[in-house]
Amino acid sequence: MFVIDPRSKAPIYEQLREQLRWQITMGFLAPEEPLPSVRTLSAELGINPNTIQKAYREMEQEGLIYSRPGRGSFVTPKTGEQRKRQQESQAALLEREIRKAKDMGISREDMAELVRKVYGGADET
Repeated sequence: MFVIDPRSKAPIYEQLREQLRWQITMGFLAPEEPLPSVRTLSAELGINPNTIQKAYREMEQEGLIYSRPGRGSFVTPKTGEQRKRQQESQAALLEREIRKAKDMGISREDMAELVRKVYGGADET
């Protein structure tokens, strides 16, 4: 469900937060769906529970999840404004990744072809 790269420059809590945000935005985690408990995720990923708690806390501040004491954390029901914030957040993440791809030498044409492929463009084979 989650892939953490300990060699990444991004802190582990940010990696986890971005992956959760992506799963929520893309609909892989549905509104009201429970998130894995901090203890369970800590054991699965082999990372400190405080790191997971930090990611969850930031996501709660963003309005993506909410917590119920003694019951866990859940995906917040989507509202129009929340969906807009999620899209803006995802667009910012995508922009960072496109800049990285550009810096690595991926051409505009190759990037455009990838976008056509993902969006099912007319010239897709």
